[in-house]
Amino acid sequence: MGVDMRESDFLHRLTAPSRRDFLRHAGGGFGAIALAGMMAGEQPRAAAGEVAARRPHFFGKARSVIFLFMDGGPSHLDTFDPKPLVNEMAGKPLPKSIKRVITPMGVSENPLLASKRTWKNYGECGMPVSDWYAHVGECADDLCVIRSCTSDALNHVGGVCQMNTGSILAGRPSLGAWVNYGLGSENQNLPGFVVLMDSDREPPGGNRVWGSGFMPATHQGTKFLPGKRPILYLDTPEGISDQRQLSKLGFIDKLNREHLALRRQDTELEARIASYELAYRMQAQAPEAVDLASETQQTQDSYGMNDKRTQAFGQNCLLARRLVERGVRFVQLYSGSGSKWDAHSKIEENHSLHCGETDKPIAGLLKDLKQRGLLDETLVVWGGEFGRTPMSEKGDGRDHNPYGFTMWLAGGGVQGGQILGSTDEFGMHAVEGKTHIHSLHATILAALGVDHTELTYRLQGRSERATVNEGEVVSRAFG
Repeated sequence: MGVDMRESDFLHRLTAPSRRDFLRHAGGGFGAIALAGMMAGEQPRAAAGEVAARRPHFFGKARSVIFLFMDGGPSHLDTFDPKPLVNEMAGKPLPKSIKRVITPMGVSENPLLASKRTWKNYGECGMPVSDWYAHVGECADDLCVIRSCTSDALNHVGGVCQMNTGSILAGRPSLGAWVNYGLGSENQNLPGFVVLMDSDREPPGGNRVWGSGFMPATHQGTKFLPGKRPILYLDTPEGISDQRQLSKLGFIDKLNREHLALRRQDTELEARIASYELAYRMQAQAPEAVDLASETQQTQDSYGMNDKRTQAFGQNCLLARRLVERGVRFVQLYSGSGSKWDAHSKIEENHSLHCGETDKPIAGLLKDLKQRGLLDETLVVWGGEFGRTPMSEKGDGRDHNPYGFTMWLAGGGVQGGQILGSTDEFGMHAVEGKTHIHSLHATILAALGVDHTELTYRLQGRSERATVNEGEVVSRAFG
């Protein structure tokens, strides 16, 4: 289970499109043939400020990604990876047969902490999911749960950075930036990469975790604000006509380009110019895209927007669906922004709160995407920067665990109703089908039709990759 090393066979298999794929990618007529001829030499050049849509390397089912990021590290032992032996031996030390680990607090010798969760087998696949995610459990037949993920990070700054950029060190482009760079946007009136927060706090590392690193700044994520008005200043001021607004922006653009002409390497300035142009285009389409009030009450309720506890994350999940529906390529939602899932103590209180905030909205998102026929072309990813240990910390909490934890995928051509990889009987280490973050990223890119070994950016004579020259596609995720 887990990683299949015959990646070339897998990629070859994905290049054989279904009839539906062919019709979607063909563009609906012979005009697409002429377009393909024009595109045969080079990828199309975008107009100023735009990131034109580009062809994938092969026929991937997914067109967009929604990444549900649980900031702080959710406990796999209490959500998707039950370990009865932990409860049987609670209060005793981790057996010597299980390798001791180094945590941020040093070598842990703390006793095992029992999980208070109840478990139920969901769906035709009989997947065990805890009562903390009972609503998501109803979608078990759509989930591909990877229980054997690994990271190189011991702390939150490095962990969040690696899960987003592939490296524990800041400075590399985020996965969303790579997707935006590699595939471009299908809607030039909205950003190709959007970040949604559930509070004013940012994750460890701040906006660098959705930045573009050494690539042009136009590929970085655009942060929307939490609440009912995620984008400020969309409306043209009273008394200002469209023509006057356009003239003003044209004059600003002229000044900026004169400045840029003497500073060709300043991608931040180039991105600022692009942002002015995008902002003008967004004034036409973005207000409609973020207008959640246009959704039926039944739809809003299915996302938990009628409950104060689930309202904030439910709004973001519904907004994410509306964005991918309109061609946004990559949407990342943060739950517990600022490491709020970090449960070194009082894990019952901590995870009861955050699972309660996210369970119904996530299930609502999956069901809504499926009902609208969007789940096949939208890859949904769930997880945090790492998991948590079976040993206790401070008596009633769990420490960081990058040695074996759970992520899950749904939609986007992924085969649901399956569990890949495993941790040992205490949930401490990945022991079967180890899936490093680089392999997880390679798999996400593969769902989009992108070969992670071919998606490169030339930097100082070196071809840089999203997966940092490592990783293998978890081909079994696709059946």
